[in-house]
Amino acid sequence: MKRAVFLDRDGTINREVGYLNHPDQIALLPGAARAIKQLNGAGFLVVVVTNQSGVARGIIAEEQIPLIRDRLMALLKKEGASIDGYYYCPHYSGGTVEKYSVACDCRKPAPGMLKNAARDLGIDLGQSYVVGDKACDVALGRNAGSVAVMVKTGYGQEEFEKCDFPPDYVADNLKDAAEWILKNSHRVA
Repeated sequence: MKRAVFLDRDGTINREVGYLNHPDQIALLPGAARAIKQLNGAGFLVVVVTNQSGVARGIIAEEQIPLIRDRLMALLKKEGASIDGYYYCPHYSGGTVEKYSVACDCRKPAPGMLKNAARDLGIDLGQSYVVGDKACDVALGRNAGSVAVMVKTGYGQEEFEKCDFPPDYVADNLKDAAEWILKNSHRVA
């Protein structure tokens, strides 16, 4: 079984713009590509897990999601970093697009995306990490039995107060999170 670092997308890897709906809006946060490259080099799978309720809200066409993913991957590849998997949840029970306005087991903090990735990629969730800028990312880590790291980028500063339980580590940014993971990964049992 492999170890992975599951990364939230907006506010963790790329700049938070609020309902990102076009590939041209993707801008990597400083140090994000280098951090992912370090995790790649240490043998971690790096997997993006992102709630995209904008699809259910009618703000983002689902057809845009793969285009946004491809743009993100291209920018990371240019910096020598790679993503091993990309999972998203288009659902939101309060949405306006009936097809996606449902409760599901993939919307963070539910662990559906992580379970799917674990099955698809042979990941041991108990040996893995979840990094994000929202309380739901911290709860996702807990719900999956993984180590939860919160970054202060994106919504991290204001979301910290909303956490039902503290993250295992609070990082300034993804670079800081990756360094902490690499330093402490031997402790995960």
